[in-house]
Amino acid sequence: MKKFLTLAMFVMLAGNTAMAKSDLDVLPLFASQSNQQNRIWVGTFQLAWNDLMDGIVKGPVKFTKGTPALVKDLNKQSFKADQLDENSYYKTYGETSPELKAQIETAIKEKFNEKSDILDGLDWTKGEGKYTVYAMLKKDFKFLTAFDKLKPARFGHSFTKVNYFGIDKKSDSALDNMVHVLFYNSSDDFAVAILTEGNDMLYLYRTKDNKNFEKLYCDMFIKKAKFDGNTEFTEKDELKIPDIDLYKLKSFNELCNHHIKGTNFEIDQAIETIDFKMNNEGVKLKSEALIMTKLTALMPTEVSKPRKFYFDDTFVLFLQEADKDKPYFALRVNDISIVNNR
Repeated sequence: MKKFLTLAMFVMLAGNTAMAKSDLDVLPLFASQSNQQNRIWVGTFQLAWNDLMDGIVKGPVKFTKGTPALVKDLNKQSFKADQLDENSYYKTYGETSPELKAQIETAIKEKFNEKSDILDGLDWTKGEGKYTVYAMLKKDFKFLTAFDKLKPARFGHSFTKVNYFGIDKKSDSALDNMVHVLFYNSSDDFAVAILTEGNDMLYLYRTKDNKNFEKLYCDMFIKKAKFDGNTEFTEKDELKIPDIDLYKLKSFNELCNHHIKGTNFEIDQAIETIDFKMNNEGVKLKSEALIMTKLTALMPTEVSKPRKFYFDDTFVLFLQEADKDKPYFALRVNDISIVNNR
């Protein structure tokens, strides 16, 4: 019981405490708005919500005392598992029980050689109205060739130096082939795509625009379509990208403790974790999402000059499988010290 209370308190603080003036905000939707300059989204929670709808509620989730806009947007299922290779995710649902917990632990160990960060601290006793939906998204890919490690330097207006990788004048020209220029309008408005060993693409977009991820993603490709300059990364060009190393847990408490129409239960836990690392060799991403229900308390009623592609100030990052039409991960970095929080 002590373990249950410890995690419950941690999750409550993660979701209920007023967000600091500068923090890394975990968003439930690709199109979510946020007042935070640094924010992140991954499709894992939407995968879990989809299974809550389709497998347990058997339809859209609606609250008896009014359904908020977030729930209606999650019900649209704007991100689905078909945007991912089946080898990169695991998901399941069922009645809450120690057996379901063991099933999940065995599955993620066998498929990803991973352990869960959240399962051990939750109450898995059986009970009426108790169901669990779980999803894990796992990506671990290398760039075609490791980029050079560059000198530590400042990011934005911060005086603290961070580690960078990329391409400079001393780099082997072979690295140029991994970088495709989407557009270069100025030293503050450009985007590149970076090739990896597998089917994943890394997009980096330098911009000060503070729109939501969906609009930023669309803007990036609109600018790409309009760009008539050189899309080759030339020997004169340079590239600088900061290392990223973050871990974040978010509890979506606004979704909890509301009776769901047509059922005898409500959401008890709605949790997502994001573990993301990016360095000169590649990217590692592990994200978990879990939704638990409980019995409701209410019974139902062209370029010649050198270009410096320096991502050393506010930028956005997207990850997407090459044969898909939507990204599965997005990150906006305004203050690197907030993002690199491990």
